[in-house]
Amino acid sequence: MPSKTHRLLTAALAGIVLAGVAAAPGSAAPAAAERTSKAESRRVDAVPTPKLGWYKCYDIAECATARLPLDYDQPKGATTEIAVLRIKAKDQKRKIGSLFLNPGGPGGSATDFVQFAPYFLSDSLLQRFDIVGVDPRGIGASANLRCFKSVKDQTAVLDLLNVPFPVTKTEEQRYVQGSKRLGKACSTTGRPLSGAMSTAEVARDMDVMRRAVGDRKLNYLGFSYGSALGQYYANMFPDRFRALAVDGVLNPTAWVGNTRQILDERLRSSDGAYRALIEILKRCDRAGEKFCVFADGDPVKNFATIARQLRAKPLELPDGDGGTVTVTYAVFVSAILGSLYGVDAGQVVTEIAAEVWAALNEGSTAALTERARAARATKRGYDFPYQNGFEASSAVICTDGRHPANAELWPAATARRDQRAPYFGRAWGWIDSQCAHRTWTVQDEDAYRGPFTKRTAAPVLVVGNFWDPATNYQGAVSSSRLLPNSRLLSSNNWGHTAYGSGVCATTAIDNYLLTATPPAKGTVCTDSVQPFTEPLPPPGEATTLSAPTGKQRPPVATLLPESPLTPAK
Repeated sequence: MPSKTHRLLTAALAGIVLAGVAAAPGSAAPAAAERTSKAESRRVDAVPTPKLGWYKCYDIAECATARLPLDYDQPKGATTEIAVLRIKAKDQKRKIGSLFLNPGGPGGSATDFVQFAPYFLSDSLLQRFDIVGVDPRGIGASANLRCFKSVKDQTAVLDLLNVPFPVTKTEEQRYVQGSKRLGKACSTTGRPLSGAMSTAEVARDMDVMRRAVGDRKLNYLGFSYGSALGQYYANMFPDRFRALAVDGVLNPTAWVGNTRQILDERLRSSDGAYRALIEILKRCDRAGEKFCVFADGDPVKNFATIARQLRAKPLELPDGDGGTVTVTYAVFVSAILGSLYGVDAGQVVTEIAAEVWAALNEGSTAALTERARAARATKRGYDFPYQNGFEASSAVICTDGRHPANAELWPAATARRDQRAPYFGRAWGWIDSQCAHRTWTVQDEDAYRGPFTKRTAAPVLVVGNFWDPATNYQGAVSSSRLLPNSRLLSSNNWGHTAYGSGVCATTAIDNYLLTATPPAKGTVCTDSVQPFTEPLPPPGEATTLSAPTGKQRPPVATLLPESPLTPAK
């Protein structure tokens, strides 16, 4: 999930507001910041501060675990184990505190993510903060959710879902059946943990872990779904953070939703992906064949032709090992969607389209075959050991939100989405079919459903980029409007989230975390790499992309499973 690096020093005014100093005579008094509710205070403050037994791990880090309440209404009842990892600040004498990171998902491991912090975070943050990752309950190195008694039982269900997304009636029927079986398994075998994994519980865990690492106030940077966690924390604990930045933003009200709409009808992720794709194809057309490999003819029309032909008949290619590679419509769309996640989206999307176009029109198939083989070589099936990624992400989505009653409603709903956002309406639309509330019956009675409009004591930084294919830019705009004390930072970068995509956005986020002062109002960063600005290399030479200055963006976890040219689940 920005500006020409305007650095702002409005801290004086912020300090007046936070200190509660009266306004000048005749002027309107600033609205008071809200406080953590008595109910939330009772829940989390009743939990003794965990004593973390840190030990050296992964050469550069320290690891520990803590047992936290499964139900915060029963702080002395059943517990679940939570894993935490930190990389200590390089300059301990000038340390500001800890910076908690979350990579998104839901289902992404924060402990895994933080291990890569030296490769994607700016040196200024690594100097002044202990970088901390807390794996959400049920996920990663924390005690894992298991909705099935064995890998064999799990595989029988996941095999019904083993397409990027269903297209034919037969695939839809299998997918509905698999969705229902997954929902029932997580509502029975997965209990009680499956009913205690809402984002609110993770926010409570994070507040307790804030205390455990010795911080009076939280510092937080969350990406993609991590933006939901950040906004939950800001609204549940509006006076307990110093700096809180969310990048690649989900509107939390849309995330909670209603029982009439599937998730993509509310988040409009497919709208963002379609908008990005069409912009790439139009820019390719304007740039011409000297700059874009897919510019021969009308790229928008030719892309539609590829999709139409693949829907009619999948493309069969020899894999070079005596077998075949099958490129279906869903595999093609999934590959395009995955490519939109990168800062090099324009280059990769048009390369894939050109390769498939050539294969469909009796041209060379070598490049496409090699791409598919490489993708298949990196993909692992659902075999030993037990992997819970899909059910863990489902437990969060399904307990956080309200969803339609029956999985049988998804084919019509996703078809409607696909009319509005061609290609991607079905790709995004099926991600919550297992959440139909007549089959996913386990719920978290302490899930937080709003309001998401609290006036926080410290400002929140909300970051969105125009061409995000997962967290639609409008999610950042609308979320910033929900939070009275927030600041929107916009960026023109491609891919999912903005941090690491260019100097401007990265510096603005860094400065906010270091100073607790947000960028100037209306800041828009325009320094990110844009597609088709450099001539294509001669045949046989690799295409290069001008990389943004500084470290690259982090490997943000996504709502959709990764899927270059292979089935998604």
